[in-house]
Amino acid sequence: MSDREFTITRVFDAPRQLVFQAWTDPEQIAEWAGPQGFSTPRDSIVVEPHAGGRYESLMVSDTDGSTFPSAGVFREIVEPERIVFTWGDPTEDSDSESVVTVTFDTTEDDKTTMTFHLLAPGPLSPDDGAEAGWGQGLDKLAKLLGR
Repeated sequence: MSDREFTITRVFDAPRQLVFQAWTDPEQIAEWAGPQGFSTPRDSIVVEPHAGGRYESLMVSDTDGSTFPSAGVFREIVEPERIVFTWGDPTEDSDSESVVTVTFDTTEDDKTTMTFHLLAPGPLSPDDGAEAGWGQGLDKLAKLLGR
């Protein structure tokens, strides 16, 4: 099996400190985490934003109430430049965890270029929905930031 990966780059009309905080503040995460048609209840979110700290969340389908847990461990936090964490379903084998790296760079006009990179074990299936789901969540993040 080979690894699968994808990268999503977005430019937000907000300072990088604000974009970074949206990734580490549970109140904000509840507003944007998950694709369209899903909610992430605030009471399901645990964030310990330091190397070795954990996170947990539960996406809930707005249509039928089905739930999708995710959890991981922060491998690196360099505020406001970089976040590296594992991401996966805590009910599955840890060999199926992805590693996500998010970087935040300031542009000349004080916008933020955010680069999201996911590396997962196994082949990439066009049907797995991870890239589309993260992309839709980042669309919600852009709305949250008011840009």
